[in-house]
Order: sequence, then structure tokens, then C-alpha cells
Amino acid sequence: MNELASVLAAFYDATQCEAGVWMQLGTTDASPTLEAGTANAPTPERFPALVDGQQSVPSSNGEVLIAAVPGPRHAWVALGPCPRPEVDLHDFLKFLLPVVTQYLQSALEVEHAANELAERYEEINLLYTISEILGRTVALDEATKTILKEVSETVGARKASVLVHDRATNTLYAVAALGVDLATVAPISVDDPCSVSARVFRTQHPVLAEGNEQLCPEEASYRRGAMLSIPIMWTAPPPRGAEPLGVVNLSDRRSGHMFTAGDQKLIAAIATQIGTAIQNARLVRASVDQQRLAHEMQLAHDLQMKLLPNNAVVAPEAIVAARVVPAESVGGDFYNLFRLGGSKTGVMIGDVSGHGYQAALIMALTMSAAAIHSQTKAEPGEMLHSLFSTLRDELAMTEMFISAFYAVIDPVAGELRYSNTGHPHAFLLSKEGGLERLAASDPPLGMDENPPATTCRRWVHGKDLLVLFTDGVSDARNRWGERLGEDRILDLIREHGSELTPAEVLSRAFDVLETHTQGAPRRDDLTIVLVRA
Repeated sequence: MNELASVLAAFYDATQCEAGVWMQLGTTDASPTLEAGTANAPTPERFPALVDGQQSVPSSNGEVLIAAVPGPRHAWVALGPCPRPEVDLHDFLKFLLPVVTQYLQSALEVEHAANELAERYEEINLLYTISEILGRTVALDEATKTILKEVSETVGARKASVLVHDRATNTLYAVAALGVDLATVAPISVDDPCSVSARVFRTQHPVLAEGNEQLCPEEASYRRGAMLSIPIMWTAPPPRGAEPLGVVNLSDRRSGHMFTAGDQKLIAAIATQIGTAIQNARLVRASVDQQRLAHEMQLAHDLQMKLLPNNAVVAPEAIVAARVVPAESVGGDFYNLFRLGGSKTGVMIGDVSGHGYQAALIMALTMSAAAIHSQTKAEPGEMLHSLFSTLRDELAMTEMFISAFYAVIDPVAGELRYSNTGHPHAFLLSKEGGLERLAASDPPLGMDENPPATTCRRWVHGKDLLVLFTDGVSDARNRWGERLGEDRILDLIREHGSELTPAEVLSRAFDVLETHTQGAPRRDDLTIVLVRA
């Protein structure tokens, strides 16, 4: 509250009026404490409710004027006494109250943002660890044991277990456990009425069971007190949809505190990765059937595609039309959208080199890390450099690289600031119909240690159109092996980009692609992103 104290000191210098900001921390029964004030800040004998408006109340300094500060925090502004008899304290309070209200609201937003950022970093670190586990092993027991250890250390659980469904016996059996001998963990029938794990598996919903709630003998070895139980899900295409694979259980927290909604959210995300490990193990056991393996790899890619953002996330500041059509093999195309401060919009498109499960994992890591760095780095070049620093080890280990384009559209300043690391298909369509290539100034991420450059272009609000697509579009081939090329897409943009909505232009672009390929197998993902802000 140092800044608030400075504001009150300046207020005193200008008015000679004592002032203080009091806050009630913890429970509603707690006594308010002085958070910031002048040298002889008033100490009111009572604090009015928010609906009571301004009141004159006794204090250690005599009669003072006090009013509650609007907002989620319980806070009050107190004024007086003032040695100038001609002064009306109500006028001073009318000026000071909005200033304090805005300050406390801003401080609360900063606090929430910091907490959320810390949680996101924790998720990223876990995601790194899990990607390494999945990349180096397909053995179910080894993968789940290591993942369970990492998760338990993060949330501070002494006891934990991973139970997997056995279709043949319709039971949940343990494949990994912490704080207990795995061999002593008995299987649990899915229909068991007293088991928390069976209930979670059946309902496909997480449960936080209190210490004395729904006790089951089969769960006693890995449960002490409250237990957080999360379903392990695998998302398959229709008509199968979401399929439960097992359950993750965590108990006996070191801190003695209850598991929180944040813990539940984090474990649910990790349970999805455990589901990937379980599905991998099943795929390896069926690897003699190559067609089956290819099909399941497509499911893995579909799961990665679910990470792509909803285009409405940046509305109404920006109108976005985007589509990714995955190839039959697993690939690494992606795009991301970020709502930034000051009506700015961040737009990113990228392509991880190669195909396969490693490319899909690098894609997931890139999107998660970019979501963090876009909020902390104002310049696009700085953001991409921070992103590379985060992914450096993974890119070196897999010998992969990422062609990426990241832009920040600022309609208020009329600027488009961007950084292009090896992405060949980025264009700006002006309101006059001119199409400018936003050329790559730096090599793809993973090929160079130097920070990428940032370039600035004029941006006309509501008129200019940012056009981005991956090389899968220009390289799309028909059944005779003929490439579509870049020019046919660009001609379409020039003709219709200014008069039609981004969604209409996108639809016509994919019509061109379908007409050209005529159902020929796709060799690469097809990704197009159009943005008007």
C-alpha cells in the first residue's frame, strides 16, 4: 500500500486534512486495521455498511467523516479533522473516494493476475515433465508411476493411486501407488456402492470425499482422511465421445489443508495426460495391426486440436475466422489468440517441423507457454524469444524447430507489430486492396539463439485484414500431384478480402482447396487464420 500512502500524503499537503484507509481482513468479525494514512490518521469508533453512505462518526481525533469503499474488499475512507473551518469534508470525500476505489480495485486485479500466472507456470512445469515421460516410454506402469510421483509432490499428497479399468473383469486395478505397496492394493468392482473410485468412474465426475465420507476397505491402504478422486478420460471422436479409462486418487496432504478447486483443475488436466499414457500402452500392445495404430494416432491428433482457441475469445475487439483441417497423420499446425490490455489482440500461427506424436506434444507445449509469455512480453520479438527459451531443451532433444508468426494488433494506436521466425505465408491486406507480405526476418525457433526482430506496420481499424496460413495450404496436391500454390489463395484474398467478412473469405478459401484436391489424401495440416480488428 506504499502508493496509496503517497496519495494520502499528497492529499494532506494540498488540503491539511487528515485521512486514512481502513480494511477488514479475514472474517467479517475481524476488526478493521489502518492500511494507509496520514501522520494523524483518524481512528473511527465504528464503520458503516456499504449501503449507509457517508456518515459522521466519533474518533480519537474528534468527529470524522467516513464512507465505505465500493467493491469486494471491506474498506473505508475516513477524513478529518481539518483545521480549515471553511472546508466541507463532503467535497473532499467526494474527490478522494473514487481514487481509493480505483486503487484497491487495481491492486486486487494485479493480485489475481499474479496468482493465476503462478498457477499457469506450475501447470507448464508439470506438462514438461509429463511430455518427457510420454516421449521416452510406452510402458504403462513406468509412465503412470512417474507421473503420479510428480503430481503428488506438486499438491503435497503422501498417498496416491492410479486405477485403470479392466474391461474383461469390469474392475479397477492399481497400476501405480504412492505410500503403499502396490501388490497389496486390491481391485475394486466398478459397481461397488461404497467405493469413491468406482463412483467417480461411473459418473465421470470428480469427487472430494471428506475424511469420514464413503469409507471403503479396498481403498483404506491409499486413503488417509479426505481424498480427491479424478476420472481419467480419453476423448474419442463421435459416436464414441468421452471414454473413462480409470481414476486418480490423492490423499493425506502434508499441509493438512483441504484440496482446492485449483488442485482439482490441475489434476484433471494431468489425468488427461495419464489417459494418453494408458491409451499409448494399449496402442503398443496392438501395434502388430498398423492400420489400427494409425487410426489411434489420429485420435491423439484430434485431442491436440482441442487445444485450439475459440475464435470468440478476442471479440469484440477483433473478428477472427480460423480453421485447422488435420492431415491423416499427426502433425504440428496450430494457432492461438490472446486478449491483451488496451484493446490489443495477439495473434499467433505456427508449424512444428515433422509429424508424429512428438510434434503434437511440442505443439501443446508451445501453445501453453505462449499463453503465459504473451501476457508478460509486450513486443512480439521478445515474446517469441521467451517462448524459444522455454522450449529450447525440448527442441534440441527432438531435433525439431517451429516456424512461427506472432503479431499484436493495436487498433487504438493504429499499429500492427509483428515478429516472423521462418513463417512464409503472412500477409496484410490494406483497405485499398493492396496485399503486403510480412516477410520472415529470422529463422525458425530452434535454429538460432538470437532474439527475433519486431517490425511495425500501419493498421487501419476495421479495414485491414491479417492473412495467415501454413504451407499445407500452398502445398495441397490433387490426385495427379499438382500443387495448389500460393497465388490462388492470394488472388481470392485480393478480390474478396475487403468486401466480405473473414468467415465468408475463409469459407471460399476452403472451397478452392476442396475443388483442387478433389478428395486426394492430405499430406499436411491445412490452417488458415483471418483477423480484422
